[in-house]
Amino acid sequence: MYVLVVESNEAIGRIWCDHLERQGAVTVLAKDEETAINALRFQCFDVLVINLLTPNCSVLSISDLATYRSPEIAIIVVTSNSFFSDGSIFDIIPNTRGFLNSPVAPDDLAAMVEHYGQSAGRFAKSGRARAVGSS
Repeated sequence: MYVLVVESNEAIGRIWCDHLERQGAVTVLAKDEETAINALRFQCFDVLVINLLTPNCSVLSISDLATYRSPEIAIIVVTSNSFFSDGSIFDIIPNTRGFLNSPVAPDDLAAMVEHYGQSAGRFAKSGRARAVGSS
């Protein structure tokens, strides 16, 4: 299964990607909006994991493009903000399948990705996490 992780903190993003890869996912780490948009332009994903509080990032633009490119994509939202605790994020981003409060345990994230990604996904052999556009 192909997973795009949008997380501005590279250390956290790498922890999530590494854990997902150990579960068999192929991951791409994007630290900002431009990198996420570029990843979505050139590859289809089964799951999008996105931190709502990514600085200088339009979460709606990324989620809209992801849904356009892969209509069945499962979107998992991560945030430390309690603003969306009423569930309104599910109305704002229609393909949202899960909502996790930060800090996120990698096992919890992996279980949610596996559960929601199975219905959306193509299964693939594990790949190495990388930041798109970096060397």
